[in-house]
This record gives sequence, structure tokens and C-alpha cells, in this order.
Amino acid sequence: MLKKILAVLAMLYAVAAFAAVDVNKATAAELDGIKGIGPGISTKILDERKKGAFKDWSDFIERVKGVGEGNAAKFSAEGMTVNGAGFKGVAAAKKEEKKEEKAAAKAEKKDDKAAPAKVAASAPAKVAASAPAVKEEKKDAKAEAKAKKEAEKKAKAEEKAKKAEEAKAKKEAAKKAKEDAKKAKSEPAKPAASAASAAKPAASAKK
Repeated sequence: MLKKILAVLAMLYAVAAFAAVDVNKATAAELDGIKGIGPGISTKILDERKKGAFKDWSDFIERVKGVGEGNAAKFSAEGMTVNGAGFKGVAAAKKEEKKEEKAAAKAEKKDDKAAPAKVAASAPAKVAASAPAVKEEKKDAKAEAKAKKEAEKKAKAEEKAKKAEEAKAKKEAAKKAKEDAKKAKSEPAKPAASAASAAKPAASAKK
């Protein structure tokens, strides 16, 4: 009976010794109790944990200097977990991630193959749809060019008419100036003639 009790106690001790130690909850002593983790590594773990809890094994390996995948696997085998997950969970996650990446790459490749066919199918429809628009655009361009030509023609005609009017006004002004000059020359002769006629009665009076 005593042997059985001792055997049960020994089993309980072994289970307790191998109990999972979560890196986010473990004390320095519990971390030091894991084979392969000494005071140096446990100090690094605790320092990093103060900055924030470890998300997973990848985060743990990345943040704790001197711990690689080999050490992580050993720590996991000794009972250490990250958020309750063993190191194999990380490997499985990576495998799943690779699987998803492959599936995504395969789907993308399939889309790339289908793309030229889609373009080829949609090209005639696009050309057909754009044809009326091109025709309308050409029509608008012609109408615009015609309107511009007519505007230029009208501007030239107006300019010509303005020049002709200016020339006419200039000619009339010159003609009037000549007439005024001629009139001015003839006006001084009249007083002289009247003076001569006034002198004649004076001479006849003396006689």
C-alpha cells in the first residue's frame, strides 16, 4: 500500500515538474527551472515581457536575443508554452501560412491567364461603344473650325470696312481743308476792292 502511495506521489511530482510554463505568466524561478534557460535568458525574457506580452513563438524568438528555433523547440519540449501553445503550433501555423500563400499565388496565376481573354472579349465592345463618341467628336471639331473661320472672315470684313470709312473721312477732311484755305485766300481781296471804290467818290468830290 505504501509503495502505491509513493508511486502516486512520484507521478504527481513528475507531472508537476513537467507542467506547462507559460512564458507570459512564469516567474524568474519557473523560467530558470526549464532546462536550457539560465538566469541570463530568463532576465532577457522578463525584460522583453515588460514591454508587452509575447504574441506567439515567432514573436518570442524575434524579441529574445540568443534564442533560435532550435532552443525554442527544446524549451517547448521541456514544457514551456507561449499563450498555451507549444513550438509545434508555430510550425503548423507557418505550414498553413505557406499553404495559403500557394493557394493565393495559384489563384493569381489563374486570373493572369484569364485576363488576356477578358481583354480580347471586351476590346470589340469597347471599340464599338467608342465609335459614336469619336464620330461626334470629329463633328464637333469640324463645326468649331467652321465657326472659327467664319469669325475670322467677319473680323477681316469689319476691319476692311473700318479702314475704308477712315480713308473716306480723311479724304473729306482734306477736301474741306482745301476749300477752307481757298476761301481764306479770297476773303482779304474784298476789303481792298471796297477801299478802291470808296476812294473814287472822294476824288469826284474834290473836283
